[in-house]
Amino acid sequence: MAKIDFLAIGDTVIDDFIKLKDARVNCDINDENCTITMRFADKIPFESSTAVYGVGNAANAAVSASRLGLASGLITNIGDDDRGDKVISHFKEEKIDRKFIARHRGAPTNYHYVLWYESDRTILVNHFHYPYVFPKNIGEPKTVYLSSLGEGTEEYHAAISDWLLDHPKVFFAFQPGTFQIKLGLNALARLYGRADVLFANKEEYQRILGLPDTDDDIPDLLKKMKEKGPKLPFLTDGVKGVYVLIEDGSVEHMDMFPDPAPPVERTGAGDAFSSTTAAYLTMGMSLKDAMLRGTANSAYVVQKIGAQEGLLTKTVLEDIVRRS
Repeated sequence: MAKIDFLAIGDTVIDDFIKLKDARVNCDINDENCTITMRFADKIPFESSTAVYGVGNAANAAVSASRLGLASGLITNIGDDDRGDKVISHFKEEKIDRKFIARHRGAPTNYHYVLWYESDRTILVNHFHYPYVFPKNIGEPKTVYLSSLGEGTEEYHAAISDWLLDHPKVFFAFQPGTFQIKLGLNALARLYGRADVLFANKEEYQRILGLPDTDDDIPDLLKKMKEKGPKLPFLTDGVKGVYVLIEDGSVEHMDMFPDPAPPVERTGAGDAFSSTTAAYLTMGMSLKDAMLRGTANSAYVVQKIGAQEGLLTKTVLEDIVRRS
């Protein structure tokens, strides 16, 4: 069996970007807790619709690692339908090891609707409940990267936890998705406890830890997360950059990488940072240098539609970092 360096686990989806023309965004006094408003019971014009195949947190991470030169694989579930065929074709083009992709007859491939307005988006998600079975004989990759899975996957998460605890030398990166956060800390305690690195934004930290959105002291959030087990907890905070609690108990901060141009739309920015940082740590790079490349790839992914088109190859990314 071919050796896999970077094995991502999570649901795969198709994102349909619907570019809105007639909407309004309302935020609080701190430009946070924003909502999007459209007329109710009316016909709302939109500018365009663009379907992007083979995305999702884990799929994005697998593609990111592959473009950076790692032998990358993906454990995921999709339907045995035309949309699934296009997903498989996309992964083949991206040189993703596909042996652990399960296709289910009569089931749909996950399809999400992305309401794209100005440079940001709101995503309507619906994860089909596949008969999840953790594959046997996956070897021992250097890194396992776990992210978004749908509801009703408690037993599947338990199987992943069992495997990770049986393979303590495998570097484990955890980027919890919406439903994993909803499951709660207790249900996924073994995963948080096993994580070598954990990636989440400030709002996700608050939800994971069961704290109000007024509890926004970043060093405190990081310390509370580290108490749950992750060796290196990372917290992203939009334009304020990224923070990580390092082993000596201090907080390392890194600013956003300068945008080469105004962002087109921001889907995949967090995935690009997390997966790139994890990929370079897999390669043995230092923490700060890995983070820098994560921020750079994040800045470039938002220059394109979707979470993958703007992901950089290692050669291009290294050249951008060298010139920065």
